[in-house]
Amino acid sequence: MNQGRILVVDDDPQIRRVLRTTLVLEGYEVADARSGQEAIEKFREGKYDLILLDMNMPEMDGIATCREIRSFSDVGIVMLTIRDTEKDKVTALDAGADDYVTKPFSTPELLARVRAALRRVPNNPEAGPQLIKSGDLEVDFQARRIRLRGNTIRLTPKEFELLRYLIQHPNVPVSHMKLLQAVWGPDYGEEVEYLRVFINQLRKKIETDPSNPQFILTEPWVGYRFSM
Repeated sequence: MNQGRILVVDDDPQIRRVLRTTLVLEGYEVADARSGQEAIEKFREGKYDLILLDMNMPEMDGIATCREIRSFSDVGIVMLTIRDTEKDKVTALDAGADDYVTKPFSTPELLARVRAALRRVPNNPEAGPQLIKSGDLEVDFQARRIRLRGNTIRLTPKEFELLRYLIQHPNVPVSHMKLLQAVWGPDYGEEVEYLRVFINQLRKKIETDPSNPQFILTEPWVGYRFSM
């Protein structure tokens, strides 16, 4: 059973072979690329559900590749790197990655990250209204469409799921752990830097003044609240 199509991007042929073997055994369809430029070309030629992207490649590195892909696609992206400082994680997430895995990693850890990146929370009509209007913001959950002052705003899947969860729990603080587990899955809960980056990205897209947000408010030491 095909679990999804994954593009593995790494300049190390041994890593590409190991990742391909591991993912194929789990039922994924896998292609690979050895450079950022080759990855972009392959991605434009075919449809993929997820990209596993090495951060530290020569010439066009993973950050530049991620930004380029994000300029035209909301495909899931997991960054692979030997660097594990918070600054490195924030740089990867800010470039548009959905998640981050530090080398060396175990097979269970990698597969968990892959599942989290591919995870899509099903639309539940019973969870609340399917069309929300608040000021200049309009969110259509059924069509997965966001409009601000009449202009369509493109969100990545994780940005959309994060915004949807906040909107479906309006005017109440939602903890960091609850948000992480609702959007990324039950294995998450401590990755607060993920939320800082994604909330910042959402504010840039839907707030008139991101530095003085109207919709997504910070609840110090707790989490975030969507104001309606």
